[in-house]
Amino acid sequence: MQKTFANGMEEPSLGRGIGVAEVNIRRRLLALIDIFVNETDEDHQLSLQDIKEKLKLQFGPDYHVKDSVLREDLDAISQTLMSLTVNNGPHGKKYYSFQERLFERYELRMLIDAVVSARFITKKDAKRLISKIKKLASRHEAKKLNQNLYVEDTVKSESDTLKYDIDQLHNAISENKKVLFQYGTYDVNKKFVLHRDGEWYSVKPYSLIWYNDFYYLVGEYEKLGEVRHYRVDRMRRVTVKEETFKRPTINIGEYVKKSFQMFTGPEEWIELQVSNHLFNVMLDRFGLDINITQKNDDSFVFKTKAAMSDGLIGWLLSWGSDVKVLAPDALIERLKERTEKMYHLYHS
Repeated sequence: MQKTFANGMEEPSLGRGIGVAEVNIRRRLLALIDIFVNETDEDHQLSLQDIKEKLKLQFGPDYHVKDSVLREDLDAISQTLMSLTVNNGPHGKKYYSFQERLFERYELRMLIDAVVSARFITKKDAKRLISKIKKLASRHEAKKLNQNLYVEDTVKSESDTLKYDIDQLHNAISENKKVLFQYGTYDVNKKFVLHRDGEWYSVKPYSLIWYNDFYYLVGEYEKLGEVRHYRVDRMRRVTVKEETFKRPTINIGEYVKKSFQMFTGPEEWIELQVSNHLFNVMLDRFGLDINITQKNDDSFVFKTKAAMSDGLIGWLLSWGSDVKVLAPDALIERLKERTEKMYHLYHS
């Protein structure tokens, strides 16, 4: 049986025409790579004697290799496979380590935090991904990567096919191929119900976006010729068609900015009067390019384009009396209707 090392390489088997000495050299080099990847980093170095002891753990207590041969091995590894750091210790003793890794520890921690926080990743997949990410560090550094991030106890996806759907959609976007899928939502009985009696949606996919911990597909719904977005975890039976399309020029960032809470609707100019303490909040939402006019000592006014939708209504109401709509009149009327319903709900 072949042995697989942590770096993914396999111990070579005895094959016809390969001498025993040559096989031993290959095994030793693979073992050395495994030792440096897993046992060393900036804070953990090994002397030649340390390395010999670790080789004995793999090949048995009687295994022996000369210092001169081991130095040649380390030199060959450093020149061809991975750059080893050599430091001088007391009495000229040399210590070896592998430090030039692809990711810094803080980068690995950010990747793990993103995996833990993403609601579209199942618990099983999150555990598997985190285990793989930790293998990019030494075993000492991996212990420091234990998740210390507090994450709100939100619902994780239960779909085992979601990761494959995301991959299919990425491929379709890169190859300009149309996609087919069914779409639905859960009812009050927690049963997933397909929209329009299971009708298939044919879409020209433009981009995948990650918004509020969910993946969305932005593309043209062919039936109506409209640009729309769909939450990927609510898509079913995703299929990539062989039919290709010509991608139009579309600013995905602007599309997201105008689609409040990922609701769509007809675009209109809106004018808002906002309390000064929300100035940075508005900059975070709309960017530095918005044209602002000071209304008075307590508030400012600005205009922006937005999709007239329930998402916009909900976003505006979330700021209470700190945001007032000045235009258009149709939006003001919708807000009046919504606030009146809220008033009667609690005062009836």
